[in-house]
Amino acid sequence: MLRAVTRLLQRSWRVVRSPSLHFSLGFLTLGGFIAGIIFWGGFNTALEVTNTEQFCVSCHEMNNNVFEELKPTIHYSNRSGVRATCPDCHVPHNWTDKIGRKMQASKEVWGKVFGTIDTREKFLDKRLELAQHEWARLKANDSLECRNCHSFESMDFTRQSRRAGEIHERFLTEGEKTCIDCHKGIAHRLPDMQGVPQG
Repeated sequence: MLRAVTRLLQRSWRVVRSPSLHFSLGFLTLGGFIAGIIFWGGFNTALEVTNTEQFCVSCHEMNNNVFEELKPTIHYSNRSGVRATCPDCHVPHNWTDKIGRKMQASKEVWGKVFGTIDTREKFLDKRLELAQHEWARLKANDSLECRNCHSFESMDFTRQSRRAGEIHERFLTEGEKTCIDCHKGIAHRLPDMQGVPQG
């Protein structure tokens, strides 16, 4: 029995080591193409599954903390019925930026595994650090996720309050500031900001 298994493994290894001796180039090409489609389909499916609000709030750390804070805001419930989900604000829409963000977010899996914020107290202790990471990310990409829904070009400054219209026109036109500079805490409660430089 052991000898038969050994022979099978040796034959299998020979095929893997030099497949062109055992299979035609057309068969290998077709096999590689089909394997690529299966891999791409699986990868893309996994990417889309992890890009849903249902996935985001499936762990209690998110569901019991930031998701509960989102519910009373205008981004969750409003007169028009348009609702932003977690990925709308935290994952870029275009593919290359989305992949970069997913790779960056993979570090958050370690936080889940090691219980970095598995209680409300731990979450509150790390809240400022977590918020600063997100603010820095949004500042670096010119609030890309905000701009997926809130187009600067489509803003009608005359329908905003005079102060808001003037500020938007001045800072956004010049590129001096981006959305997150003024709109921190728009969907989640602000952390304790004592000792944090403003501006």
